[in-house]
Amino acid sequence: MLQPHDSLDLQALGARLRTGKLRPSQLAAALLERIAARDDDKVWIHLLPRDAIEARAAELERRSPAGLPLYGIPFAIKDNIDLAGHPTTAACPEFAYTPNSTAPVVQALLDAGALLVGKTNLDQFAAGLVGTRSPYGACANTFDARYVSGGSSSGSAVAVAAGLVSFALGTDTAGSGRVPAAFNNLVGLKPTRGLLSTRGVVPACRSLDCVSIFALTAADAEAVFDVAAKFDAGDPYARRERNAAAPAALAGCRIGVPRKAQLEFFGNRDAERLFAEAAAKLGSLGAKLVEIDLSAFLAGAKLLYEGPWIAERYLAIREFFDAHPESLHPVTRQIIAGGAKPSAADCFAAQYRLQELIREAEPAWRAADVILTPTAGTIYTIEQVLADPVRLNSNLGFYTNFMNLMDLAAIALPAGFQGNGLPFGVTLLAPAFCDRALCALAAEAHRALSPTMGAARAPLPRADAPAIGRRSAGVRVAVCGAHLSGLPLNRQLTERGAHLLRACRTAPRYRLYALAGFAPPRPGMLREEPGHAIEVEVWEIPTESFGGFVDSIPAPLGIGTVELEDGEQVKGFLCEPYAARGAEDVSKLGGWRAFLARGQRRQSEA
Repeated sequence: MLQPHDSLDLQALGARLRTGKLRPSQLAAALLERIAARDDDKVWIHLLPRDAIEARAAELERRSPAGLPLYGIPFAIKDNIDLAGHPTTAACPEFAYTPNSTAPVVQALLDAGALLVGKTNLDQFAAGLVGTRSPYGACANTFDARYVSGGSSSGSAVAVAAGLVSFALGTDTAGSGRVPAAFNNLVGLKPTRGLLSTRGVVPACRSLDCVSIFALTAADAEAVFDVAAKFDAGDPYARRERNAAAPAALAGCRIGVPRKAQLEFFGNRDAERLFAEAAAKLGSLGAKLVEIDLSAFLAGAKLLYEGPWIAERYLAIREFFDAHPESLHPVTRQIIAGGAKPSAADCFAAQYRLQELIREAEPAWRAADVILTPTAGTIYTIEQVLADPVRLNSNLGFYTNFMNLMDLAAIALPAGFQGNGLPFGVTLLAPAFCDRALCALAAEAHRALSPTMGAARAPLPRADAPAIGRRSAGVRVAVCGAHLSGLPLNRQLTERGAHLLRACRTAPRYRLYALAGFAPPRPGMLREEPGHAIEVEVWEIPTESFGGFVDSIPAPLGIGTVELEDGEQVKGFLCEPYAARGAEDVSKLGGWRAFLARGQRRQSEA
């Protein structure tokens, strides 16, 4: 059985479900008990009927976990996302409708064996970052009920943090999938726009909206992303996933940190201290900290609410708003009403300005691979927000409002606790399509900065715990040179449909040589003792593509078996011993990226 304090992370729970130590029906019964014990916590707008949850659990028990990567894993969805036969309210009862079809992003999760528990509370029409703008009540922070939970995906975040589900879907237009993660000690993945279908989602700003994922760990978020990121030809804003250049390990990663004068903590000294400590810790793990100018990003953030994009919020519900303005929460009504004012000329002028700012931000991306910011500069009590709802909400979006406008991917992760016991979080952001690299970096950073999960502050799973829920239909290959993320030959992996599993090191039994006669330069790795631990990335290549990949490898390189630092053995690049004779031994540098960086330094000094 599931005990009251058992974690619902995918590693722990998934292993029990797949081995039969816990049946889906037992899990469902235990979760309903947990939910009932919290009484009316304002998390749910529509909890699925007990008989429907039990019927789904029984259906799963009649099936094999094979081929179901999320077998029995419980989840929730924000109540602006459609589920066939159940009402969608967007936290406005008068707006409610009952859809005939389920949103594709939800259906993908159900098809993967996940167990849906219910639909969660939100700031009405997803307009807010606080979690207080709902006629169904304000969701309280899971650490201190006097404080906001964050919004607009308030119920989704609280459901995960409180141990009621393993993961939840939110939406994110201006930070709604990240701020609640920071306030509840969670991971919040805001994917690249268009990678998760938004068909069947009540729009906020349709051109900017993303479906987001709340999870206990970055690995869990990526496992859900693996299942949910299906191209939807029925969604005009859908985009196909592609690999973008970004490192997947902290060592050697250039992390942009905003100038101190551009950071804003709204008087919160604990948050200021924790952010500085987080940056320093990542630097101590081998990341290169680079000061960057955040001014273009911050200027872009102001466009979202001070510019004409507010017109999209009005357009999304124009007919309902014009006919029933009194049905809206007063603050929501005030915000959306402003969307009727911008002219077409205003919209074009703002688009021109946005493009200028994107261009002005380019130097930051030339200097850094990813950027580190606080997720939110501070947190407020529910009482404070109710007394000053617009200004304080704007403060919470200081670091989040620009990301969808500027087509960035982001992941929020825990980064410690303030003196009052409330969690603090940071965000890693990168250009579009860097989602998987961000998940790998966040997994490493989470373990270093605050290795706990949710309101229970449960310890993270072991670093070498097997990934449950990840797709596994190929051959795992460790790469150590030009096939690494962002390097010239990485396309030979991505073009074959390979995806990154993790960045790690080999067992300390290898040596790395800089081979002569290759363009681009390539390393040769040999198993030799005494040896060193060499940095590698583990990629999974579809089985049907593996043979073609091996055929493309020139002598003296080849594919052998490589032992990783945790004892796992995978296929990997090795070279024939004769090629290392006379080649430079660069093992002490720890990896090929460090070797390339050394060469760049020497060139700049020449």
